[in-house]
Amino acid sequence: MMESVGVYGFCGCKAKNKMKCDSKWEISASETAPTSAYSSPARSLGDTGITPLSPSHIVNDADPDVSEQQSFLVVVAIDFGTTSSGYAYSFTKEPECIHVMRRWEGGDPGVSNQKTPTTILLTPERKFHSFGYAARDFYHDLDPNEAKQWLYLEKFKMKLHTTGDLTMDTDLTAANSKKVKALEIFAYALQYFKEQALKELSDQAGSEFENSDVRWVITVPAIWKQPAKQFMRQAAYQAGLASPENSDQLIIALEPEAASIYCRKLRLHQMIELSGKTAVNGYSGRDTVGAGFAQGDKYVVVDSGGGTVDLTVHQIRLPEGHLKELYKATGGPYGSLGVDYEFEKLLCKIFGEDFIEQFKIKRPAAWVDLMIAFESRKRAAAPDRTNPLNITLPFSFIDYYKKFRGHSVEHALRKSNVDFVKWSSQGMLRMSPDAMNALFKPTIDSIIEHLRDLFQKPEVSTVKFLFLVGGFAEAPLLQQAVQAAFGDKCRIIIPQDVGLTILKGAVLFGLDPAVIKVRRSPLTYGVGVLNRYVEGKHPPEKLLVKDGTRWCTDVFDKFISADQSVALGELVKRSYTPAKPSQLVIVINIYSSEHDNVSFITDPGVKKCGTLRLDLTGTSGVAVPARREIQTLMQFGDTEIKATAVDIATSKSVKVGIDFLNY
Repeated sequence: MMESVGVYGFCGCKAKNKMKCDSKWEISASETAPTSAYSSPARSLGDTGITPLSPSHIVNDADPDVSEQQSFLVVVAIDFGTTSSGYAYSFTKEPECIHVMRRWEGGDPGVSNQKTPTTILLTPERKFHSFGYAARDFYHDLDPNEAKQWLYLEKFKMKLHTTGDLTMDTDLTAANSKKVKALEIFAYALQYFKEQALKELSDQAGSEFENSDVRWVITVPAIWKQPAKQFMRQAAYQAGLASPENSDQLIIALEPEAASIYCRKLRLHQMIELSGKTAVNGYSGRDTVGAGFAQGDKYVVVDSGGGTVDLTVHQIRLPEGHLKELYKATGGPYGSLGVDYEFEKLLCKIFGEDFIEQFKIKRPAAWVDLMIAFESRKRAAAPDRTNPLNITLPFSFIDYYKKFRGHSVEHALRKSNVDFVKWSSQGMLRMSPDAMNALFKPTIDSIIEHLRDLFQKPEVSTVKFLFLVGGFAEAPLLQQAVQAAFGDKCRIIIPQDVGLTILKGAVLFGLDPAVIKVRRSPLTYGVGVLNRYVEGKHPPEKLLVKDGTRWCTDVFDKFISADQSVALGELVKRSYTPAKPSQLVIVINIYSSEHDNVSFITDPGVKKCGTLRLDLTGTSGVAVPARREIQTLMQFGDTEIKATAVDIATSKSVKVGIDFLNY
């Protein structure tokens, strides 16, 4: 088989005498090997003769010709949130003017409707029906028996964060317990936004707006693992926003980065400062934050949304105002959903877990109703509140409980010994402010603890500002906790349109993707190499004797380490030669790990995440040197990583995005 052969090349080390370098690069095609226990790729080479390229063939590190960027008329950013979503856009000729989407039909009292709930409804035949308020309201109005046939999904974005082995076949569970493919749901949602945005743009322009005129930006949490980020891109391709052939039309933006880009442009009137204090880290309360950034200023962005909290540390580099990431993105599943889970736990304590589980399945629309009622009261929680918060129980809850248990909701409350929740004769749960605040406590404590850990890092100890952004940042309880814990370390600032910060920042990022010049690599990347075998240092099972030379196989040789600073567009180049001159399919495998101290590609946690397959069939008429040179380039520093292999003799090339879903 053509693909069962590998290629070798130089390691590209910076040793003064290249001839003394004893590393041979080895890349193979062990396609079917399990991720943590590859069979040795080197052993599959059989007796094929291998010769490394001579040092004179190493190319310099100049950037390759960058193809001219396609010009777009407009940038549309989609903030695909856990609890709510929206889009905004800007025409490239008027970059200063960001338009937030039209207000949605429907909406809840006391809740800004510049975003719509991330809810989707499919018909009993599993076809897309509606999204957002429209989906929620239609589902709510269905007859309970009819509702059981429809597939209603909400808060499904967290599945991408919590699924350890995410694939293209990962399922989601609808409210009626039926399973549906996650990729299908995400694609439906993105297609909905695409149609809404194109319609609005066409209405504004007075003529039909084409998808090819648009550069799309989709936001994802920075702490998401690479498979989840790639999953969003695949869903966008399926929704028709872009295609693998025209991948530059779609940018994946990291949510706290987008917020950071927006925050650095803020002026004093566009923000609320939580402290009226005097100087902190050299700044007085009178300084204009947006205009007052100095060279080297550091700040933390705390993006607290529905599902996750994402922390990013940036430094301003003047004069252009470019950003440098100082510490890799951290965070966790500490979004406002945590408060909803605490409320659900409280209901289970009062009414019994068995009842709540049954009620969610038998009366799914009424359960949605109950959580909507809780959401609006949740937003009324505040540190200084003294009067109780009333949460209306749907009639079907009261009715179904009576049938299920044989006694009333009021009786359950009396029996439960939960003192801080009372029953009101108007059919409401009356929660004391302390009871509501207690629901927030576990989530807020997790955020504060995570920030404390971050502030211990030397890179973060001298930050001047902490920007609190995202939907959950509107919660006065979170604002107070952050101010109490960190107000003496830096200035705590909240943008006025805090819920739209990420959306507007994502538009700015789409207009100028090069604004973030230095990032931290989330993973260690490398390939397998053969090193000279050293007795006592290398394990005996890795020994391979070839033509009298003793080699150690499967050594993981790094391109780049986790948490290493990487400049935008930074290239790592290597040169290889095919295992035999007649080889016409060259396969290069790329590996990754979350750990920095990786020794072998067979170590636990090392995953194959990319394959460059260069097919050289049809090039037989070209004059090829005895030792064919295959140049491999990996480009880092962007939100996604790209790899390229080029056959120098024919200029034939192949590109690949690092793939975390198909291995």
